[in-house]
Amino acid sequence: MSDGDYDYLIKFLALGDSGVGKTSVLYQYTDGKFNSKFITTVGIDFREKRVVYRANGPDGATGRGQRIHLQLWDTAGQERFRSLTTAFFRDAMGFLLLFDLTNEQSFLNVRNWISQLQMHAYCENPDIVLCGNKSDLEDQRVVKEEEARALAEKYGIPYFETSAANGTNISQAIEMLLDLIMKRMERCVDKSWIPEGVVRSNGHASADQLSEEKEKGGCGC
Repeated sequence: MSDGDYDYLIKFLALGDSGVGKTSVLYQYTDGKFNSKFITTVGIDFREKRVVYRANGPDGATGRGQRIHLQLWDTAGQERFRSLTTAFFRDAMGFLLLFDLTNEQSFLNVRNWISQLQMHAYCENPDIVLCGNKSDLEDQRVVKEEEARALAEKYGIPYFETSAANGTNISQAIEMLLDLIMKRMERCVDKSWIPEGVVRSNGHASADQLSEEKEKGGCGC
């Protein structure tokens, strides 16, 4: 794919407490590399990746591939950057919410992050995938898998145990988030929640098609 050759520009936001591994997870996904040195993200950063998305129809058949340009925004976890990072919530279409399996407080703070999203995201029920990161550090684990799954079920969101060190479940978590977003766009007749620039008029999914669908009705978030 050339630089301008895509159908959809999708922005995801990684969030969670400082030190849970947001930067490392995104870097592992885009570059397949892991840096063991902890470098605090200052404000906002982002990485990019091109993928092809194929939806499965009700009969199990795979649809035509949509060319996706993913922008993966990396937010600072520290409180002092909170007003800056929440300003980016409204422009993101999906959220990768991380906590550290070796840090109980980061898990307890998941509820606070979800509350922030419900206040600042494009709607009160945004698409979120919860990730318990650092699954490779099994001997240091303090958050049980059952606890994390129970919390994810309470909010009705998928849960993955990931490792930025060895790549476990990172692609699966991001692919799940992309699938949720693409299905939301497909089923929502009212497209007003979709940020400007998501659909490329030179791609297969045209801007005219989007505006036609906008006129048909509403969508429950």
